[in-house]
Amino acid sequence: MFCRRTTILIVFLFGICTVIPSPVHIKFRHNVSGKPLLLDSLRYSKLGGEVFSVSRLSYLISGLSFQREDGTWTIPNREIIWIDAFKRRDTFLINDLPKSIYKACRFYIGLDESINKFHPDKYGPKHPLNPALNNLHWSWQGGYIFLALEGHYRKKSKRSGYSLHLARSANRTLINVPMLINHSSPTSIIIDFDLASLLSSPHPLVFNKDGESTHSKKGDPIIDSLKSNLVVSFRVNNIVHEKALGLKNETKRPLYLPENYQPFPFKVARTFPMPNLPTDNPLIQSRVRLGKRLFFDPILSRDESISCASCHEKNKAFTDGFSKSIGISGREGKMNSMPLFNLAWKKKFSWDGRVSSLRDQALMPITNHIEFDNSIETIVHKISKDKIYKSLFSKAFNDDAVTGEKIGLALENYLLTLTSYDSKFDRAMSGKLEMTEIEKRGFELFMTEYEPRLASFGADCFHCHGGALFTDNEFHDNGLKPKKLRNEENRIFSTPSLRNVELTAPYMHDGRFKTLEEVVSHYTSSVHRSETLDPNLAKHPVQGIQLNELDQKAIVAFLKTLTDPQFQDTSPSLNK
Repeated sequence: MFCRRTTILIVFLFGICTVIPSPVHIKFRHNVSGKPLLLDSLRYSKLGGEVFSVSRLSYLISGLSFQREDGTWTIPNREIIWIDAFKRRDTFLINDLPKSIYKACRFYIGLDESINKFHPDKYGPKHPLNPALNNLHWSWQGGYIFLALEGHYRKKSKRSGYSLHLARSANRTLINVPMLINHSSPTSIIIDFDLASLLSSPHPLVFNKDGESTHSKKGDPIIDSLKSNLVVSFRVNNIVHEKALGLKNETKRPLYLPENYQPFPFKVARTFPMPNLPTDNPLIQSRVRLGKRLFFDPILSRDESISCASCHEKNKAFTDGFSKSIGISGREGKMNSMPLFNLAWKKKFSWDGRVSSLRDQALMPITNHIEFDNSIETIVHKISKDKIYKSLFSKAFNDDAVTGEKIGLALENYLLTLTSYDSKFDRAMSGKLEMTEIEKRGFELFMTEYEPRLASFGADCFHCHGGALFTDNEFHDNGLKPKKLRNEENRIFSTPSLRNVELTAPYMHDGRFKTLEEVVSHYTSSVHRSETLDPNLAKHPVQGIQLNELDQKAIVAFLKTLTDPQFQDTSPSLNK
């Protein structure tokens, strides 16, 4: 009896040991004909005599599973994976794959219909399906882009752009990758994704002949070719045991949190994706109040003549109405004042994205010679002598000590609360009112691609200005001709939100366009073609998309539906 029980116990324990999971790191290595992919490098030859580059490669993976020796499949608890070459997001971790011998893995490029149609606003800020994170959601049209491949190409003397978007649940593509893994310890798997194969085998894609863009319309032959080519474009490059590829997992604790505080209610429309608010600077009532006071106080400038609000007026959606912002003593700045709302969804700040946090951006005008012409040390000294400020700092932080860091944190707290989500368009989308016919036509043009080979003649605006935020919060060359004596050729700039765009004239980083009509005309027929022109503009004809006058007016009419009434109040107390 003892021996039998012991035997049963040993078998039971042995069974447990064989299914104990061990971590697996999977890395996707993007290459062209076996050589590592270099982004934005016009160097890769393909069939049809074309040379191409890649500026964007982003895709969604679902249904990952591993096949055991006996043919059964094991499905890890990893529902969706987002890979992006430009953001260097190419590695992910599986913690629950049981120890065993596996002979293959499989996954889908794309999502099943239930997930594809699920409300995107329900996903947390770091979830791979959060639209603000991946920029792969088709916003008001619904559904996700499963794979986005964009770039430039050259054939002889002709240079153009291409934009291939695989989408719609019917185009979800199954990938099988043979591999032999004795998964008994931590394992790292490197899988190659060959873009040369994607564009050539077994169905060659010649941009100049087959088409430069696709948005996965039913019956589009480009999509059929992409799906066939995807299947053979992945293979195992290497398998390494007892080695982790290294994933960062940063958690930041709140800074200087006071003992007693009240959270500030962050309000936003249900159609908005969840923002990734800073965990080390949580929104609290006292800190928001302090930040707002600092924002409107000219004490931050050297001669106390201007404040942050001088260049960011609320009735202009926190811009100032000048082509270039005016600083201390009437000094003209170098850039147009950017609007300050919905900043909680931005990852980089300033027109060129040089600043990676809002708190740092908020401090930059203080020390800028043209703007406030001051120093952090001077500001700290001056504020430290003010009894009201000392009390505000004590309530906002864990003591009354004034520092440059705390000033930045307070300004960031206030700026994060500036949101805009209640326009005529939003109310129309929720069924509370109806847009006019010309506004509807403008929306249709805004959300429709320009794809002449499929008889689609939209304005293609949604590529950079899609989603509930009406911006992808990325950086693009939007075809502005460089001004004389300005080294701006091949420069990329931030995509501003088109919410409240009616109030934020003049437009562009240098304020060159005074009206919305001028902006629409630029994209219709005046795009300057450079090496870095965004592929979604580069694919258009050299002469432009040539929208007629009525359609241009319709787009302007639609853009004006994005104005939030809270910014139209012109009462004297508005900016206080």
